[in-house]
Amino acid sequence: MSLKPVSSPSRWVAKLCAAAALTAVSSTGFAATTSMKIGTVVWIGYGPFYVAEALDLFKKYNLKVTLQVFSDPALIPSAIASGAVDGGMLTYDQVIGQVAEGRAQKVVMPIDYSNGGDAIVADKSITKIADFKGKKIGFNPLSPSDFLLSYALKTAGLSDKDISATSMTPEMVPAAMASGQMPIGVTYEPSLSQILSQGGGKKFKVVFSSKNAPGLIADVLVFDDKVIKAKPTEISGIVKAYLDGMAYMKAKPDEAHKIIGKFMGVSAKEVKEQLSGVYNIPVAEMPKAFAKSAETTSYYGSGDVIGKLLLAKGQIKSLPPTEATFDAQFVNALTKK
Repeated sequence: MSLKPVSSPSRWVAKLCAAAALTAVSSTGFAATTSMKIGTVVWIGYGPFYVAEALDLFKKYNLKVTLQVFSDPALIPSAIASGAVDGGMLTYDQVIGQVAEGRAQKVVMPIDYSNGGDAIVADKSITKIADFKGKKIGFNPLSPSDFLLSYALKTAGLSDKDISATSMTPEMVPAAMASGQMPIGVTYEPSLSQILSQGGGKKFKVVFSSKNAPGLIADVLVFDDKVIKAKPTEISGIVKAYLDGMAYMKAKPDEAHKIIGKFMGVSAKEVKEQLSGVYNIPVAEMPKAFAKSAETTSYYGSGDVIGKLLLAKGQIKSLPPTEATFDAQFVNALTKK
């Protein structure tokens, strides 16, 4: 009678250890990928994000990030509030408005500020802001276009009561102006270039742009405070992937222009031209946005100007503390020595 061989205790221990090791690797070495959705619009300043998505630069941070394009930037804050998107790319004036309404939406990273990429364009008969009085102007209410127009009117001693406002999205402005319905329009790239190219470049011109108010139209990455507390590692990864995208643009500009052009629906040449209208803030300069300063490149400086305009227009009832509009922890972690 023969006995069936029995595995020795040492072999069973080895098998158990191996199983435990495999479990550990699957839970730590190959961390599960987190999917996140970020709201955006088609805007040249968001180029590093377009590059990051196209090249899947989020992958090394265990993220799968999808950019959801909105035709109207005014829709993004409510999408963030409802959880339809995890975060979004907004302009800083939008953040002030959201916080003033009691929503805890905070800037986690400055992206860029418009440096001519947003503009008020008019036919050749209109040469200065004072000429806007009594004219029909097409723009998107409660948007950066509205804010830029309000600021421009103020410089000429005018207000929105002195014009005939016509509501339309930035994408609708080129056609409205081309048809002759609208002598003046407010928009941003790529619609801006579409208008200026009409009539061989001789039909319309820029009367006032964000170059005249640097830092006032600032683009920012925003998350609700609840998401910031729940997913700090993921948000840190998104910020780092954005910076990777910006580095790629610097290292391989031609390839980057093609990628951005595909996302925006324009040529690589147009991307190169439009990039001159924005300033993507390098990581070393990002802390300036959160530092107390009267400069418009600081949220304290630009927020004061923006807030007073929003109050004057009745868009907010009170100006929230600047500190309530941002969370600098992610930028501080990247720049601390």
